[in-house]
Amino acid sequence: MTTQTTAAKTSNASVADRPKGLVGIPEPVGRALATAGGALAVVSTFLAWTWTSAFPGDLTVYGYPGGLQVLVLIGGALTALLGLASYGVKGLRLLAPAGADSALKLAAFGTFATTWFTVIAISVNLGGVVNLEPGGWIAAVVTLVAVLGALALPFERPAPDPSDPDDTGWEKFRHHARHQAGVIKAAIAGGTAPPARKLPSYAEILIIVAALAVGLIVFTYGIGTEYDELFIGFLITAGFGFAAVAKAGLVGRVAAITAKHRTVTMIGAFVAAAAFPFTQSDDQYATIGVYILIFATVALGLNIVVGLAGLLDLGYVAFLGVGAYTAAMVSGSPTSPFDFHLPFWLSALIGAAVAMVFGVLIGAPTLRLRGDYLAIVTLGFGEIFRIAVLNMDGTSGPDITNGSNGISSVPNLDILGFDFGQEHTILGVAIGRFSNYFLLMLLITLVVVVVFRRSSDSRIGRAWVAIREDETAALAMGINGFRVKLIAFALGATLAGLAGTVQAHVTYTVTPEQYQFAHVVPPNSAFLLAAVVLGGMGTISGPLVGAALLYLIPAKLQFLGDYQLFAFGLALVLLMRFRPEGLIPNRRRQLEFHEEAEAPTVLSKAGA
Repeated sequence: MTTQTTAAKTSNASVADRPKGLVGIPEPVGRALATAGGALAVVSTFLAWTWTSAFPGDLTVYGYPGGLQVLVLIGGALTALLGLASYGVKGLRLLAPAGADSALKLAAFGTFATTWFTVIAISVNLGGVVNLEPGGWIAAVVTLVAVLGALALPFERPAPDPSDPDDTGWEKFRHHARHQAGVIKAAIAGGTAPPARKLPSYAEILIIVAALAVGLIVFTYGIGTEYDELFIGFLITAGFGFAAVAKAGLVGRVAAITAKHRTVTMIGAFVAAAAFPFTQSDDQYATIGVYILIFATVALGLNIVVGLAGLLDLGYVAFLGVGAYTAAMVSGSPTSPFDFHLPFWLSALIGAAVAMVFGVLIGAPTLRLRGDYLAIVTLGFGEIFRIAVLNMDGTSGPDITNGSNGISSVPNLDILGFDFGQEHTILGVAIGRFSNYFLLMLLITLVVVVVFRRSSDSRIGRAWVAIREDETAALAMGINGFRVKLIAFALGATLAGLAGTVQAHVTYTVTPEQYQFAHVVPPNSAFLLAAVVLGGMGTISGPLVGAALLYLIPAKLQFLGDYQLFAFGLALVLLMRFRPEGLIPNRRRQLEFHEEAEAPTVLSKAGA
């Protein structure tokens, strides 16, 4: 009798110790609900969600998803596929090498968020839930069911920290909140993917091509969103979708393959970017594309100064202005004080050289400073440059820059008979003015990427990283800290000046207001630094992605009016709180912020 009681108690204890989900639904039922909910969400997108086409996207058509329904379709399909992968379906297990449960939760929640945002937007814009058709109700219910099912999936809960009996009510509340936050973090924690099997080189290259094609499609769709609700839905779907595939281990697998074929990846990325103008029916979004490239190229140059050498530069946009003003003065503008017109290659070299001279002149007396003191000096240089060109109007100073009017009517480039201001037909596609400059700026970006990559892998690049990590230790090891930092400052200024020579022709006019420390419209010093930190310091793709987001998101959030910068700043604060290493960090910085992460087997020279 005693033996039977003991066995029963042991059995009950083992059941109680089993991993549980956040919702009290049995695991098999929850997994089935999540998978079926994702599949039914796909089906619901082929139904009408509202009766009137007054809501953008025309969600009244049966059998043809439109607008936000397409995003719900993508999210639902991803949820269903991850649900099937969690069952171990043959062929789908490749979608989740690190485990499908955490990815399934994120995908289900992203689909739920996009669907309910759409339903609420329809109700608000059209005047109530009475404007919803059955498809909208079905989508709302099945995505909610999918989320509840996904939250029922089991996970290892962290052990609660012991609390002090003498704690006050507020301290007990904080202790409980910290524990609950740890539980939620554990619920979406990803697993560790097993070693990938070796693939032939052609298969790995095909994977890289597929990844770049997906990236081009996502970017083209995001930049071409025609109304505010669609862009917000795109951000929700893209954010949760990327997080889901990252938790599933796909991003890590692709990253390992791209690291193995760096040259192929770089060439493929620029080929994909060059294909962007050919996907557009007009020049409208190529305008945003060329400004993103200018912003991204300057941010990549700043990444040498901040990301590799660890020098905080708050006046970096001034070097962009130096290159732009130099090119505008020697390119035949009627308002230029110099009456001659140099070819572009020569004006670009002069602009880059003048920016480098300014970098050396500013860096030589100031780079012996460190930290905040250096930041204050560079901030002062940026403001001095802006005020100086503002006062060179013939009244407060010499007549060189025309003061606040700037240098206007900068002519379009004409390289080997190719007029960048005219529309051209290439491969049967009409390429407008901004598309022409997009392709030229893409070539400049390629040059900057090659310079950054070769520099970071060189002896001077290793010296920059040593200075960034511990300047005192680097000096003790024989590194000439001043010379190394001056090279970084001069090289960063040169690359910014090179980008400025193209910006002068794109914008037609160069004025002092374009080169402020902080402004609503990038590029400016604050946004450039934010792009480097947001994307990931010390990497190539990080500042490029960060600059694209920092330019595209404010341009699409103009409907918020006076609250635009508030929403944007709040998003940056949250991102820096939960991912301080940036969106695409190198491995070393990721380990600095997340000590519990698994250490890599090998670190490259730049720590990537």
